[in-house]
Amino acid sequence: MGLTFWAVLIAQWAHGTEGEAMRLPQTDTLTIMGEPVEAMVAGIDAYLTRALGDSTEARAALWNRNFASPEAYAASVEPNRQRLARILGAHETRDTGAMELCATTQRAALLAETETYLVYAVRLRVLRDIHLDGLLLEPRGAAAANVVALPDCDWTPEMLVGLSEGVPAEAQFARRLAESGCRVVVPLLIDRRDTYSGNPAIRMTNQPHREFIYRAAYQMGHHIIGYEVQKAAAAIDWFEREHGGIPVAIAGYGEGGLVAFCAAAIDTRIDAALVSGYFQPREDVWAEPIYRNVWALLHEFGDAEVASLIAPRPLLIEASAQPAVDGPPAPSDGRAGAAPGRITTPPVEAVRAELERVRELAAGLSPAPRLDLFGDGTGLPGGEGVLEAFLQCLGASSLAPPAAPATPLQALDSTDVRLKRQFDELVEDTQTLMRTSQAVRDAFWAKADPSSPEAFAKSAEWYRDYFAKEVIGALPPPSTPINPRTRLIYDEPRYLGYEVMLDVYPDVFAYGILLVPKGIAEGERRPVVVCQHGLESYVREVADPAMDSHYYHRYACKLAEEGFIAYAPQNPYVGGDAFRVLQRKANPLKLSLFSFITRQHERTLEWLAQQPFVDPARIAFYGLSYGGKTAMRVPAQVQGYCLSICSGDFNEWITKTATVSSNYSYMLTGEYEMFEFDLGNTFN
Repeated sequence: MGLTFWAVLIAQWAHGTEGEAMRLPQTDTLTIMGEPVEAMVAGIDAYLTRALGDSTEARAALWNRNFASPEAYAASVEPNRQRLARILGAHETRDTGAMELCATTQRAALLAETETYLVYAVRLRVLRDIHLDGLLLEPRGAAAANVVALPDCDWTPEMLVGLSEGVPAEAQFARRLAESGCRVVVPLLIDRRDTYSGNPAIRMTNQPHREFIYRAAYQMGHHIIGYEVQKAAAAIDWFEREHGGIPVAIAGYGEGGLVAFCAAAIDTRIDAALVSGYFQPREDVWAEPIYRNVWALLHEFGDAEVASLIAPRPLLIEASAQPAVDGPPAPSDGRAGAAPGRITTPPVEAVRAELERVRELAAGLSPAPRLDLFGDGTGLPGGEGVLEAFLQCLGASSLAPPAAPATPLQALDSTDVRLKRQFDELVEDTQTLMRTSQAVRDAFWAKADPSSPEAFAKSAEWYRDYFAKEVIGALPPPSTPINPRTRLIYDEPRYLGYEVMLDVYPDVFAYGILLVPKGIAEGERRPVVVCQHGLESYVREVADPAMDSHYYHRYACKLAEEGFIAYAPQNPYVGGDAFRVLQRKANPLKLSLFSFITRQHERTLEWLAQQPFVDPARIAFYGLSYGGKTAMRVPAQVQGYCLSICSGDFNEWITKTATVSSNYSYMLTGEYEMFEFDLGNTFN
């Protein structure tokens, strides 16, 4: 009878591990105890934490600022500006319509009026069937400036104008700007509740509305941030078309501050920007709500780099108390699956330090751009002096003395009706992008040459490189010696089993179980099947002769019994949020969980090919479920596998990940790491 896993460990302890029989030749003895995948996840986490800390200096290589003149500077950073627009999904050409006054049979479009301005309910087409919904504050006299004012997403436009309760009068900066002679458009932003997140006919979730839109949008190369930047830009289109000739500015708080900040960086028609309750060092963006996750953001942009795209235009930063978000809505009534994420107010010293980085990045500009900091991190937006300074940047008159908010002329419509209309529009837009994505992918693949296998292989190299770098994210080649360590753990009648550990980077290693059939003749080289487990699984479920998993049935062992060499690698997708944090940390660095998995497999193939009993030309991959997902991604990048078997995972993948109409969709589950930016427009 063969020795079990624990029996071999006891034998090692009793007899020592120096003997050659207890390890493979040309390897050191593996001594790790405990569950290796926990150390694997921790090691990748340590790598990513260092990379996040190093990203500030690393991203300088992607910038080539020219300070010869403001015009030369703007031209030199234009490629960065375009890349920011692309990763935010704010890159499409708009088809802005006319500003519509929104009236019903019960309510006129004019909602309120004062001696200085009128308040209208308005709607503005942005592109396709996406609209800006919100309020227009129209001055009674000539406007001094045109302003887009963006509330935090949990504030309605009516709150920011003082037509409904919820925001203290001193924080109603849209109203204060209108009182001072500005024309102001206040868009509605998608909020953080979960009321409509899901499909009532299938399953509802506790995902915030912003996360629900983010998931499908991200897969389709768009983003909730980009959608709302486009709405702000559409308001500026309208300003330019019908009310041009005066300064244009943007101001926002909280999530509105994020949108205002990005809009000002992308749209050079904006003459000045006020960002309240958002600006700070961004290296911990992975801990914020997932709807702030932007592919490759920290690879090229921290908040200072984004701000440098606004220069030489004025940027005012207000360190106010940020909206407190402790996480998504609590699970209830079967609603679950939302990603964790918090928003907290940073110390004002951190805000000041990030603003100092902006000054350093733009130090060569003459004259120096106006970069002012207001507040101490405790107050609400619109604090002392900031609105006066904002108006000064626009050449407008000083801030008017505070006046009473306007009184509604009639009962206001339910804001939930408008929110659901906005939510449904954006969800439906992601579904439109999904349904039409095959044509986009066909165009993307137009350079592939299917005239022969050889021609296709040659033309596919560009796509392979694009997939590795732009979709998966490419880590540098391994930076440490391979340092193989092995330990005998099974002695079965027909094969031996060894644990194997190989170094990849500092703290990052590859680990697995190698099953070697007995009786391999000297000089004989056998084929290898790499047997990959699925989500929340362990290599022993695949390769332990004493474990009969319901899903895997020891298939690596059965292959070894048939005379194949079998290797079961441990992949790091184990531990729930513990491993999903890796994806959250990796994405802003233009990396993913599969960036590490790919390098682990490359290193494993390198070592397997060196073994005297392995035929390096016959190493195959066989993955089940998430292992099947691996089978679609790793062999697509790595040349060492002679074939790949994807079991239990091959799908119309873009539909499976982005649709809101299927019980099997990842839109309705907890696997928030499944989404890969812009995959829907490139690969299926």
